[in-house]
Parts: sequence; structure tokens; C-alpha cells
Amino acid sequence: METLADFGVSSYFGIQTFTAGIYKAWLSMDNRIAAAQLATLLLLLVAMLLFLERRAQSRMRFSAARGGRAGGMDAQLVVLRGRARWLAWLVCGAPVLIGFVLPVLFMLRPLLADWSVLSWGQFAGWAWNSLRLGVISAVLAVALALLLAFQLRRRPDLPTRLGAQLVGLGYAVPGAVIVVGLLLPVGWLQAVAPESRVGFVLTATSLGLVWAYLVRFCAVALQSVQSGYARIPVSFDDSARMLGTRDPGLAWRVHWPLLRRSTAAAALLVFVDVMKELPATLVLRPFNSDTLAVVAYQLARDERLGEAALPSLALVLVGLIPVVLLSRTLRASSR
Repeated sequence: METLADFGVSSYFGIQTFTAGIYKAWLSMDNRIAAAQLATLLLLLVAMLLFLERRAQSRMRFSAARGGRAGGMDAQLVVLRGRARWLAWLVCGAPVLIGFVLPVLFMLRPLLADWSVLSWGQFAGWAWNSLRLGVISAVLAVALALLLAFQLRRRPDLPTRLGAQLVGLGYAVPGAVIVVGLLLPVGWLQAVAPESRVGFVLTATSLGLVWAYLVRFCAVALQSVQSGYARIPVSFDDSARMLGTRDPGLAWRVHWPLLRRSTAAAALLVFVDVMKELPATLVLRPFNSDTLAVVAYQLARDERLGEAALPSLALVLVGLIPVVLLSRTLRASSR
């Protein structure tokens, strides 16, 4: 799904993918029909992949080992020595070296060679736009996820389950498809009612951009919140209701203290995803509201690598935050 939704890498290397074709047909060729056709085909492909994935998941079965035994055998650590040890280090270290260390060193080289190419005032503006959009989207996405997850726990009827599944589809839909799905009705509405200000509100402000972020990343927040709810026994709800607690008090006094960590993780994941999102931001951003992802892509496309290094490294630093927190959480839980 991430490969299908990618735009920056494919566009930079001139690879004609669905996402790059949608962007080119809409903005470069001004052909909305072709963009809509490509977006529909991509959406059908995503739907087919989701169907196959859920069909495979429906066949999965889980067995829990008791007493630290799996299949009648004690789980023991295997200490590697000699060639096997060095081979394990090579296999585990190659992705980190090739995918993180070397790219960071290559980005630092032009940055350290010429500091005069930097414009710290512009960088502060780009960072502020990214932070502002990330915080707003993370707060709204977590709020919607909490409401939907609580409704699923309180009354898991068919409309609520369908709504949760619909929200879950958003993360699989590429940003370019979401943009086409938003701008085509807006264009039709402007043609029918030229005096309407809906198009101006959605394209000249951050409202349309935040809407696209919510469609794309609410699924991330919902998954994290639901994983937190899975750790709360239903007996807690029954006990609270027997003591006269209504739904607002149940959500605030019982669920919220136990969901703080999951909610923080959900907000952090949505924040990082919004910071990195490129296709929707590139099309829907208001004038003079560039983000770090947009600026890094535009400077790299123009081969201004020295100037692109700083926003790129800032995005790398932001992306490291959930990795560090997750590793600390796993280390603490294993003790």
C-alpha cells in the first residue's frame, strides 16, 4: 500500500506510477477525466488487495502457549558464534546502514559543505506549517477515533461496524486518489453555483488539507485506540454501570486513564504521517504554505541537494521519535 501511494520517489526518478500519473494528468496536462480514470483504477486495485488480505486473515488461527512452553518445548535463546554470528550482524545491520546511515551521511555532506545556502527564516516557516498541520490533524484524528472506538465498545451494531471499516479503508487509499475525490465534486459545484465559496474554503485554506489528512490517517489512530481498548476487560464497564456510571463518566473516569498511552501513540503516529505526506499536501496546500515534505521534494527535484538536506533531515528526525519511544516501551515491557 505504501508503494502504491508513493509519489516523491517515483516522480524524482521518472518512474510512471499510478500516483505520478494522476498528479501529472491533473496539474500538468489539465485533464481531469484522465486523472479520475487513473484514480478509479488505482482505487479498484487497492480494494482488490484489501479483499485478498482480509480473506487471508479470516483463515488465521492462533494458539496460546501456556507455562512458557510452545509445542511441549521450553523457549531458549540461541547464542550464535563464529560465522553465524557475523552473518546475523550483517543481515540485521545492512538495512539500517543502507536505509538510514548512508542516506543521512549523504544529506549531511552538502549541508556541511556550504552553510550559506540555508535560509533559516524560511525553514522556520516550513517547520511551523508542518507542525501546525500535524498537531491539528493528530488531535482531530484521535478525537474521532476515541468516539468511534467507544461507540464500537458500547454498541457494536452494523452501522457502527461499517463506519469503522470505512474509516479503516482510508489508510489504504493513496493521497492522490483522495485529492481527486475531493476536487472533482468541488469543481462540479463551482460550475453549477459560481457564487458558492466552497471551492475557495477548501483550496485556499487549510480546511481541505486537514480533511484529506483525516480521511487518510484516521485509520492509524483508530487502530491504536482499539488496541488499547482490547486490553480493558469488559467487566470494568459492567462494574461501573452497576455503580450508576453513565456513558460520559465511563469514558472519562474508567476508559481514559487506561487509554492514555494508546492515545499518545495514536497522536504521535498520525503526527509523523502528516509530516511526511506529500501528494495531498502538494496539491491542496494554500499559497505560501509549503511544508517540509513539499520543500524537500521540490528542492531535490531541482537538484538543489544542499538546500534539500535540512528539511529532509528534519523529517528524518521526526520519524525517529516513534521508533525511539517504541523501542523504549518494548524494552520496559520485557523487563
